[in-house]
Amino acid sequence: MVTQKPVVILGVFVADTAYRAARAPRMGETILGSDFKLGPGGKGSNQAVAAGRLGADVTFITRLGRDPFAEMARAAWKEAGVKAAAVETPESYTGAAYIFVEEMTGNNAIIVCPGAASLISVADIDANADLIRSSGVFVTQLEQPIEAALHALEIARAAGVTTILNPAPAAKLPERIFGLADYLTPNETETEELTGVKVETVEDARRAADRLLAMGVGTVIVTLGEKGALLHSAGQSEHIPAFPAGPVVETTGAGDAFNGGLAAALARGFSPPEAVRFACAVAGISVTKPGTAPSMPTLAEVEALLGKKR
Repeated sequence: MVTQKPVVILGVFVADTAYRAARAPRMGETILGSDFKLGPGGKGSNQAVAAGRLGADVTFITRLGRDPFAEMARAAWKEAGVKAAAVETPESYTGAAYIFVEEMTGNNAIIVCPGAASLISVADIDANADLIRSSGVFVTQLEQPIEAALHALEIARAAGVTTILNPAPAAKLPERIFGLADYLTPNETETEELTGVKVETVEDARRAADRLLAMGVGTVIVTLGEKGALLHSAGQSEHIPAFPAGPVVETTGAGDAFNGGLAAALARGFSPPEAVRFACAVAGISVTKPGTAPSMPTLAEVEALLGKKR
């Protein structure tokens, strides 16, 4: 029996409205799409669902409206075994996202409206401070207000909790946040936003990661899509390849799958290279399925893929 520490994730739930078409419409243009899906999403929620499906003891901190999308959120968390610390906020709406998926490639473009989750406050974090302190791994992103994320990271760091900051969507960050991140997990675009280094190769990622270490980050994990991920710290630098699990159907949510997988693996006591390898396998399976939260794999699926690749 694997002993695992609790995972606490702060973030946003949104209902994903996903549209598939050959191309995005130009301004003022209407085009016909080929498919539409409505389902649970939001970076934090996706990460919580990913960790929950992998067997992690995970609690998700957020805000919801009082509407059908909030019911969707609670149903998704229940199915994945995620515990919710969600404040109902009837004066606002549960968040929603527009996702355009390019039919030929599976690539995506997204607009997020966080709704009630944009009201997550420092007071909400204080109300959940004991929960954060009692966790083994704490994760947050940047879809909720940065002040709340920063305060939560401060509480986690003071308690000796392992912290993961997924700096998505890309944004300018206060300098002191970097020193609170045991692990920073940007993709290529976010890495360029934070460092000014354009990431096209693994060596580019190493140069950018060195800049992030100089800002105070403990370990940088640059996710590189089909190239896998770079694990880079003062003591090691290792490129970990991707784990192709089949044809790519949709890349939406792959980063969330990676971060949820990373949190679950670290909570199980995996070493950083083992945890990144595990997270790459989680992401590799997720892109073979449509949707975001619905594409998150089970622990059995991930272990089967890792077993094949040994």
